[in-house]
Amino acid sequence: MSDDELHEPSSASNAQGTPGSDAPSTRQAHDAHIEPLTLTSAKGFTRTTLPWRRVLGLFAAALAIWLVLDATTLQHNAQVSPVGTRRTVALAILNPIAATSRFLQISRIESTANQLIGRNANGSSRSNLMVVGPKKQKHTTTTSSKGVTTTTLDPLTHPSSAVPLRVLILGDSLGLDLGGSLQNALANTGVVTATLDGKESTGLTRPDYFNWPAELASDLPKTNPQVVVAMMGANDPQDFPGPPDIPFGTAQWNQQYEATVVKFMQEATSTGATLIWVSIPPMQDPGLNARVATINSLQHQAATQVKNVIYISSASILGNAQGQYTAFLLVNGQNVNVRTPDGIHITPDGATLLSNAVIQTMRTQMGIILP
Repeated sequence: MSDDELHEPSSASNAQGTPGSDAPSTRQAHDAHIEPLTLTSAKGFTRTTLPWRRVLGLFAAALAIWLVLDATTLQHNAQVSPVGTRRTVALAILNPIAATSRFLQISRIESTANQLIGRNANGSSRSNLMVVGPKKQKHTTTTSSKGVTTTTLDPLTHPSSAVPLRVLILGDSLGLDLGGSLQNALANTGVVTATLDGKESTGLTRPDYFNWPAELASDLPKTNPQVVVAMMGANDPQDFPGPPDIPFGTAQWNQQYEATVVKFMQEATSTGATLIWVSIPPMQDPGLNARVATINSLQHQAATQVKNVIYISSASILGNAQGQYTAFLLVNGQNVNVRTPDGIHITPDGATLLSNAVIQTMRTQMGIILP
């Protein structure tokens, strides 16, 4: 058989698309136009499977659409995240996308959705504002036929159902632990209207996330409190955002934080109210406990600089004999669980002990007569 005859079958097979030929193969033709793969099961059900490249493209497109629609919220979340490299990189990526979203007014779609699900313009939940108290009645004074006018007792120290004492309670998640118990206890006296305004994961170092001074400025004219009770600070051991950033643990940070607390206390007492400031209780984690101790010390120093501020150390109420963390306390001969398993928050029984201490302070140091 000649060499020409030996090569003829190979040429013929190459013409049909044998691998290694220059003619278009079946695989190349298929790659040029990818079609969905249809599978049929033994029971006759058909299922269409898209090629992985198309699935990846659809996923990338959906991710891009979500990124543009939610850009302003993602930008805000990055702004309020802990100061560091991760925050810097995230803002570098999200700032131009958010700016484009605002320019094209795409962010309006996000704002509408946020309103429907109860989120504010920054994407964070609203604070919890709740008022509990006796039904308000019109207060009147009477004059006898002989012209003798009855003496009206001081409504601050002698509140009544007709003229109840007005109390505003503020705080973070720990403040809410205390606030719920304190609000109910005050309302049960029948002579107090107690308003609770709390927001989890907040404090005084990150007004870009939640601005407590602005919140207080809004609460004061609404409630016109005679007593303000505040408990916050567990979330404050972090850098003050800049520029420039002020690192936690530095002398500059301590000075800035103390000044911030002083200003907040001055605002709380600006309408004539007395501020009762409750410290953060001891923490189970040694590192967190040391940071909280710094916060409490600076808050205590601030309290000494502002008139009409009463400082309560919760360590003497929820701590052990040495003022350190304990999950259980001996109360009336019984072991009472006062702290939650996370070693941070306060149980209902612990909150009752703390709220009782606040009410006792109102009685003894402010002279308020409460049933």
